[in-house]
Amino acid sequence: MMKTIVRSVLISAFAMVAAPAYAAEAWQAFSCELVGEKTEADVIAAAQKWLKAARTMKGGEEMQVSIHFPVAAASGDSDFKMILKAPSFKAWGTFWDGYKGSPAHKVDEETDEITECPSARLFEGVVIKVE
Repeated sequence: MMKTIVRSVLISAFAMVAAPAYAAEAWQAFSCELVGEKTEADVIAAAQKWLKAARTMKGGEEMQVSIHFPVAAASGDSDFKMILKAPSFKAWGTFWDGYKGSPAHKVDEETDEITECPSARLFEGVVIKVE
């Protein structure tokens, strides 16, 4: 499901070095496509299984995942978007440092028949607060 994630480890390492001090969250957005006759329900089930495994890992305890399916228009180059969110770039880096061979990596390899996510972008998330 997320074999592109492994490719993004280097990107996250560079982002940790470049991230300004106010950065509170690390977000990675994947553009994904369904494989064969797989459904939205298959994607959600795979994401739940991956997240459960990811949260057992150091740095992944607070990891969040959301799936975004288009409802009113075509999504362009993908069937859906998947967003991974970590509370900090430090947690993100710790998680990815231990990814290869991890429980989440094993789930990732099992879900290749459900979806492909050929592109991803790493974002710095700044939470805006107002009084």
